[in-house]
Amino acid sequence: MRIRPVRPDELPALQDIERAAGRCFRDIGMSEIADDEPPALTELARHQRAGLAWVAVDAADAPVAYLIADRVDGNLHIEQVSVHPDHARRAIGRALLDHLATHAAATGAPALTLTTFTEVPWNAPYYARCGFRPLPEADLTPALRAIRRREAAHGLDRWPRTCMRRPLPGTGDGS
Repeated sequence: MRIRPVRPDELPALQDIERAAGRCFRDIGMSEIADDEPPALTELARHQRAGLAWVAVDAADAPVAYLIADRVDGNLHIEQVSVHPDHARRAIGRALLDHLATHAAATGAPALTLTTFTEVPWNAPYYARCGFRPLPEADLTPALRAIRRREAAHGLDRWPRTCMRRPLPGTGDGS
């Protein structure tokens, strides 16, 4: 599986991947999440223009998964990582996370951060297996607190959520 930057003409495909990946939330009683709209094209384009959007592509160079990130408090914050269900369970999400970690370390970011559902198997438990650790509430930076407030306003706190952090080797913050 090859990972490369997202091209502008692929942004609608990212929305399709997000919709398909979101359907699995319906199976665990989170229909509101399954029905939530993916990021708008303008939002995806902002990440793409900033150089913080990547796709994993198949042999035909078609996107099957994507990751978008933002710079938050000096770290790279994962806004979204989604794998089309037809390509799930092949370590594609982990490859995207590792790709971002390499990029982050090369740009001097000490860690990756994200927010996620704690009780969804492919969320917090998965990220823990990928080296992320929950951040105690007291350790949240002002920007992470603002992200959590926006999520709560969007209704995501109906289900338990957490902020997680993955320190990066070679940055003085990881090993």
